[in-house]
Amino acid sequence: MTQARKPRPAPGSRLTVGEITELFRRLRAANPHPTTELEYTTPFELLVAVVLSAQATDVGVNKATRKLFPVANTPAAILALGEDGLKRYINTIGLYNAKAANLIALCRQLLERHGGEVPRTREALEALPGVGRKTANVVLNTAFGEPTIAVDTHIFRVANRTGLAPGKTVRAVEDTLMRVVPEDFKRDAHHWLILHGRYICKARKPDCQHCPIHDLCRWPEKNHPGEQTRAA
Repeated sequence: MTQARKPRPAPGSRLTVGEITELFRRLRAANPHPTTELEYTTPFELLVAVVLSAQATDVGVNKATRKLFPVANTPAAILALGEDGLKRYINTIGLYNAKAANLIALCRQLLERHGGEVPRTREALEALPGVGRKTANVVLNTAFGEPTIAVDTHIFRVANRTGLAPGKTVRAVEDTLMRVVPEDFKRDAHHWLILHGRYICKARKPDCQHCPIHDLCRWPEKNHPGEQTRAA
């Protein structure tokens, strides 16, 4: 006899406290030490890479920075390249003209106001050209170990689909995540969620068949074994 299938949850329903803990327990078990896929060795290299990653893939950014960083990986060195010189290294990345202008201005400001060092506060980071809240969150979390969560399109999708932190805006999702993610998991939550969205809970063809949190997920369109998933 075929086992009765559990009814699918109503759209917009939220995970319980216990389910949230279990979700992150499973993600941690599968990837105990997650990190960004951007390649960097210093906080400044990370900052540059994250600025370049806006509306671009990590793969594309890494290809560019593998050529750039051996030549210029400090504010002074990039400033010495000049805007046109910098463009030659990043012209394969979307919006490279605007990003080059922002990075030159950013490097100048780091030298003039911060002694060439990447600041460790949100206020100072967000004051840098080309740096918004998401970029600041990535740098604070990945370079300095702060328990911040940068919400990109992947995390926004995962948070809403699963019922982990439904929200209509990026900031609403971030605020909810900061409230509901248990402290033990908050440091790495950003990386777990972005990787889950990038490789499992994809926008067009989510891989529900191999999802480690399939039974917890609140997405009404998630598939069951043998079914095809409809994209959100």
